[in-house]
Amino acid sequence: MSPTAIRADLPRRDAEDKLRGRTRYAVDSSRPGMLHAALRRADVAAGRIVRIDTTQAQAMPGVRAIVGAEEAPGRYGVGIADHPLFATGEIRYHGEPLVAVAAETLEQARAAAAAVVVEVEPYDAHLSMADALAAEAREVHPGWRDYEVLHEGGQREGNIAWEASVVRGDTDAAFARDDVVIVTSEFTAGRQNQAALEPRVCVASYEDGRFVLETSTQVPWSVRNNTATLLGISPSAVRVVVPAVGGGFGGKFEVSCEPFAALLARASGRPVRVAYSREEEMLTSVARENAEIRIRSAVTRDGEIVAREAVVLLDCGAYGGEQIFLTSMTAHTLCGNYQLGSVRLVSRAVYTNTAPTGPMRACNGPSATFALERHTDEICAAIGMDRFAFRRRNVLGDGDLGSTGQVFQGDVLGPMLDRMVALREAGPELPPADGRLRGTSTVVGMWAVGVGPSAATVNVNADGSVTLITSGVEIGSGSTIQAIPQIVADTLGVRAEDVVVKAADTDAAGYDVGVGGGRTTVSLGAAGTAAGLDARRKLLDVAADMLEAAPEDLLLADGHVSVVGDPDQRLTVAAVAAHAQDRVGPISGSGSFASRREATAIPGCAAGHMVDALDIPIFAVHECDVAVDPETGHVEVLAYRVVQDVGIAINPRAIAGQIQGGVVQGLGYALHEEITIGEDGQIRQRGFESYRPPLVKDVVTVHSDLYEGAPSYGPLGAKGTGEIPILPVPAAIACAVADATGQQVQRIPLTPPRVLGLLLDDIEGPVDLTHLASDWRGNVLGDVEARLAAAASY
Repeated sequence: MSPTAIRADLPRRDAEDKLRGRTRYAVDSSRPGMLHAALRRADVAAGRIVRIDTTQAQAMPGVRAIVGAEEAPGRYGVGIADHPLFATGEIRYHGEPLVAVAAETLEQARAAAAAVVVEVEPYDAHLSMADALAAEAREVHPGWRDYEVLHEGGQREGNIAWEASVVRGDTDAAFARDDVVIVTSEFTAGRQNQAALEPRVCVASYEDGRFVLETSTQVPWSVRNNTATLLGISPSAVRVVVPAVGGGFGGKFEVSCEPFAALLARASGRPVRVAYSREEEMLTSVARENAEIRIRSAVTRDGEIVAREAVVLLDCGAYGGEQIFLTSMTAHTLCGNYQLGSVRLVSRAVYTNTAPTGPMRACNGPSATFALERHTDEICAAIGMDRFAFRRRNVLGDGDLGSTGQVFQGDVLGPMLDRMVALREAGPELPPADGRLRGTSTVVGMWAVGVGPSAATVNVNADGSVTLITSGVEIGSGSTIQAIPQIVADTLGVRAEDVVVKAADTDAAGYDVGVGGGRTTVSLGAAGTAAGLDARRKLLDVAADMLEAAPEDLLLADGHVSVVGDPDQRLTVAAVAAHAQDRVGPISGSGSFASRREATAIPGCAAGHMVDALDIPIFAVHECDVAVDPETGHVEVLAYRVVQDVGIAINPRAIAGQIQGGVVQGLGYALHEEITIGEDGQIRQRGFESYRPPLVKDVVTVHSDLYEGAPSYGPLGAKGTGEIPILPVPAAIACAVADATGQQVQRIPLTPPRVLGLLLDDIEGPVDLTHLASDWRGNVLGDVEARLAAAASY
């Protein structure tokens, strides 16, 4: 195998084209005769649709097609098929699509969309989870019982779209012990927009009875299948092609504008482009969810956590979406990290009359880890124990049980904390004191690789190059364009730059779950490895005939096949591939991958979970130093350090880039980025003028240490590295600000006005989740007592 393909600091092969503006994205696509589309969206947050009249719009200049709910009979979703393409019968959020219009110009399409007459009988909107969970609250989905359930097991009722729960051990007995200190904490976290530079966009055509969708997405097969579901057609009638994607961060992990473009292309007989404006991206993006969290723990004076209970509310907005799945993840992000004697947790996705939320980098991990690590610091204060020592005592290690009863393998977090001490001591000195309040923190976090099925094909060409065909999408992380080619190159003994990656096309490549959840390097890498090994076997068989040697006596490295012990007897890979092409046919290998599901929960512990155990957990330790200006509330990050579990560092340079970018994005969520909803149900932030992602001057240099060797069945022991860097950042910042100010930090983001309010006797006041029942049992559906009784024996 090539000695340079793995652990090589190879530069991004697409970097120069991107820097020089040569990369072609979906937003750059155009077709001869292409029409432009606009959507007529709801301008109320909730109401009954009385009438939609498109007569005037149809007569306007340039209009070529108008489509609505009657053309899209299906519903899609995650766990529950609750989401139509157009509002049907009722409007459930401000900005919900009602009608789509295609015209010769974008201006004509927008004018026609505005001319559509919509009569609505407004309802009082549920704009918060407290509103939606109030007694006698109107149901956002009166027909929820009739929706198709796509995944069995979750509890559902009224505005509770999905409920997942965990019970393990006798928590009542643990909380009743006379040697424990009980600590209760409550937290809230806001929404975060993915803010990808390229908006959601699609150019659709209808050719020979099939739809061809060129789109900016992370999930080509999901777009294919969900478009078919919404339109009521066969998935084979949809082809999805994906060029380079200008950022996703989870915002393109669901079907979005593609079905609108498809319907209009069929109705008009011409290609149609749908491209969301920045305002549409802000108002209707499937942003990171807002969350409300209560945690209660029983801890001995020497630091043993004997019991933990938690209630989590995730605002899914008008439709369940990804939050149905993410109710599973709180068992691991909120009740992970530490050894727990017993645990009970309930996580609910709640319907509100707000824009649907969805997946964003590490999904609910940042908010859950913020709450968990702040709660951990509050425990340390209550029992008088050093914060670092408490964590070192309690982090999960080899053989320890997770919240759902999963047995973890390997001592990972403990040694990583030790490595953080060394990283801190080797780092630069902090600037001298200047009158600002100083604080520091060390926090831990846990995430998981999303795995799931993938397929790959590898062609060895007559010039010695290799073509890699997958449905993997390059969203900017470098996994598809860099890491997977390095893995395939290592398998075939060629240079990584000799591996050509074909753009994703569902007609050319096999099924893939999509790019997200840190799964690309593991799942597509494993499929690529299998395909490479298949091609390698065929290559060696041909070379064996040419060299008159047994295949097992051949070495494949550095672009050559040679006989072991006789290096002069060798052929180039190009020569072998050319010979095969002439004599036996081109050399091609295929491979596939699916999750091994090796990790298991204790039966009965978890209910309503789509993921009750983590096949490939990933860990991180973050540490930061901050300075807080007592006069303005401004927080400056003075230093930031990361120790990250990577399995094996296939490309250390690329991983360091992901860590740097993830931390900066996390700083935005922790300090700047705030989404607020007006009384009319509309998101107030309409662009980057009012929504504040990090700027160049906000960037802090991240000092990182890559921790290798933790268990993973990924190729060569690899893990995903792009998701977890953001996860502990809000926790690290919040804990450091609390340390600096001596105040309880219960909310993020920590904008200057909020921090100043903390310093001025906490003007906002403490978080008070009065809409949660005081007794944990009151927040759970179903037969709670029977489950608790059974759990006492786990």
